[in-house]
Amino acid sequence: MPIKTILVPVDGTDSAKQVLQNALSVCRDLSAHVEVLHVRADSKNAVPLLGEGMSGAMIEEMIDLADKEADTRAEKARAIFDEVVREFQVPIAATPETDGPSVAWVDRTGREDEVTAQLGRLADLIVVSRPTPETDVSSRMTLNAAIRETGRPVLVVPPLPPKPLGKKIAIAWNGSTEASRAVRLAMPFVETAEEVFIFTAEGGSTRAIAADELAAYLAWHGIRARTRTFEIADRVGGEELLGECGKAGVDLLMMGAYTQSRVRQLIMGGVTKHVLSEATLPVVMAR
Repeated sequence: MPIKTILVPVDGTDSAKQVLQNALSVCRDLSAHVEVLHVRADSKNAVPLLGEGMSGAMIEEMIDLADKEADTRAEKARAIFDEVVREFQVPIAATPETDGPSVAWVDRTGREDEVTAQLGRLADLIVVSRPTPETDVSSRMTLNAAIRETGRPVLVVPPLPPKPLGKKIAIAWNGSTEASRAVRLAMPFVETAEEVFIFTAEGGSTRAIAADELAAYLAWHGIRARTRTFEIADRVGGEELLGECGKAGVDLLMMGAYTQSRVRQLIMGGVTKHVLSEATLPVVMAR
């Protein structure tokens, strides 16, 4: 199934511009439609125990401040939208009859993570920013909701200007359901890539031969993939995986997200966690 609709949550922060630039770059390559989502915070949520120990005047003041902050963020988000749309010269449209790439602005009120999960289930791809130490809790919750609650592929882009992606792709393969779903849902990237690598870790729970099995599957789709096996030293493999991507010069990594149990992730960490905190290349994740 081709990627025809892309959802991009933007919150008016500094990372929003780079996320949108990356999304529109992909939009042009795939001739897709992008819905740029801005979710205004509900001012009533700014009053945690509404009416308890607070005067009416205090409540009104808190709601007013929350409304002003929401208006400011919405204005910044819309300004970024207008700037990037002009830069990429993608037409604004909201109907499937539009020929070629297009973009639309969507304004909702509520919690960004909940709205992203709801709308993301009807998108072919969701584009979000990779977290940094400065990323707020709300944005991290949105990323988590996109990966865990939509069943859709999520393109996580680093906080860097966009570069051409999808020419050299690496698939991190461990034979899991999540990795299989990532390959299937993001197949349009694989089909149009000039080079495809399959990386398999040696020393974990994955058999090295699993990479050859995936290569055989892709061959039935007319895709020639090269396999590479690397050893992991810390029983997790995130650092080694990104190192292999650097050696091969790939510009897009595809992988299943959170393939380990929550308990194992808490005790040992995980590849997903490491990639989300350290990757300098775009990553397509699915769960």
